[in-house]
Amino acid sequence: MLIDNPLLRAIAFYLPQYHPIPENDEWWGKGFTEWTNVSKTKPLFPDHYQPHQPADLGFYDLRLPEARQAQADLAITYGIHGFCYYHYWFTGKRLLERPFEDVLTSKEPDFPFCLCWANENWTRRWDGKNEDILAGQVYSEADDRQHLRYLAQAFQDPRYIRIDGKPLFLVYRASEIPDPLATAKTWRDEARELGIGDIYLVRVESCPEEQQNPQSIGFDACVEFQPDWGNMGLPLQTGRKWSVQRKLKLAEPAYANNNIYDYDTIVERMLAKPPVDYKRFPCVTPAWDNTARRKDGNATILHDSTPERYERWLNTVVQRELSNPNSDRIVFINAWNEWAEGNHLEPCQKWGHAYLEATQRVLKTAKSSRESALQQC
Repeated sequence: MLIDNPLLRAIAFYLPQYHPIPENDEWWGKGFTEWTNVSKTKPLFPDHYQPHQPADLGFYDLRLPEARQAQADLAITYGIHGFCYYHYWFTGKRLLERPFEDVLTSKEPDFPFCLCWANENWTRRWDGKNEDILAGQVYSEADDRQHLRYLAQAFQDPRYIRIDGKPLFLVYRASEIPDPLATAKTWRDEARELGIGDIYLVRVESCPEEQQNPQSIGFDACVEFQPDWGNMGLPLQTGRKWSVQRKLKLAEPAYANNNIYDYDTIVERMLAKPPVDYKRFPCVTPAWDNTARRKDGNATILHDSTPERYERWLNTVVQRELSNPNSDRIVFINAWNEWAEGNHLEPCQKWGHAYLEATQRVLKTAKSSRESALQQC
């Protein structure tokens, strides 16, 4: 059932790392994809939901147009407006580009999209920090221009998501750009020269350094990243009691070696965040557990996520957007298919379609409540 809900757009972050590439073959072993980590993961403690195993779509290969179409069909059915594809650009070199480029050139699936430049370094620890760099970022004005020229074809596609008629482009770590004001100006100038017009630049609040007014760096808005790493509070099994138990080796090893939080508590903290004095698009996550990427510990786990708890979070955020007269009524969901980080709307063997159904209920209610309010005006 297609939900036509233009009054509120739910955009899901989308990971393209589900097909082999030469670089991953070299770095991680022949045939490596995100599924390699996912399939090897085991639970660390009682009631720990691992491994996350796909249901309807299986262990797909994103080189297949049938797989990409099946994803879009599923998203449409449950009311998702579009995908925000992670885009990897390293001074002209692109990684994991094939799925999106196939979407662009084939014109299929007919489903809205935008791009987020994941401009972190690629490292062996999957954390983007400057240790054991596999692919690093080098910034320059010439590269900014080349980058925008590459993006132009996507921006001109009729499926591309726009705000006020401007193509929506996200940058994951704008704080890593040496002179973001200059980069933003270069991008805008280049876009106008190419006949695209202005672009809508959004920085992702992916860490505390990103949480500042985007206009200070020439951007238009921010989008929350969830979980909000700067607002997590203390993990479970912290404090004096657990410190003593760890010293006596009585504490659960998984809690001592990882950062485990209660999902419901995190939701409360996120909903209690004070408003900001700049435009910020909200975001929610159905879950988070990057155990699959952190085999040696230090994983971050939001424990006890359920579709009902996620639905409450999403519904609260959506209702706030609908009641805000200055809102662009866009909500981001992290994510559509981040299987190795345990945050996916795609059906899994434990929950089936439950998270998608929760999303559908919220979006249907939003559409109905908005229509009722308009009729009363």
